[in-house]
Amino acid sequence: MNDKSYINWLSMSDAALALTIGEFVRHHRLSQNKTQGEVAEAANISRSTLCLLEKGESVTVATLLQVLRVLDLLSIMDIFRVSHEISPIEYAKLQEKRRQRAGSRSKKPESNEDLGW
Repeated sequence: MNDKSYINWLSMSDAALALTIGEFVRHHRLSQNKTQGEVAEAANISRSTLCLLEKGESVTVATLLQVLRVLDLLSIMDIFRVSHEISPIEYAKLQEKRRQRAGSRSKKPESNEDLGW
C-alpha cells in the first residue's frame, strides 16, 4: 500500500485509481492469509476476475462489493453515506412556522348532557 499521508486523488488517472483499489484488496486478502481462490469462491466470482480486480483492471461495482464483503471490509462504505443536513435558510423557515406562543382556544358550546358524575 502507499504510505503517503496525503494523496492527490484528483490528479490520478482512472487506471491509477483502479490500481490503488486493487492493491487495497490484495493487501487485505494477504493480511487475512486468504488465497485468491478462497476469496473468489466465497465471493461467487472466478479467480481470474479477482486477479483482474487486484491488477487494477475493470470489474463491476457488484464484483468489488462482493469481494469487500468476503474480506469484511464493507465498513469503508461509510464514506459514501450522505447525511441530510438542513441549510440555515431552511432552518430559519422552519423556525418561522413553529408556534411561538399559546393562542386562545376556540370555545365550544357547552353541552347540557349529563355526564353521570
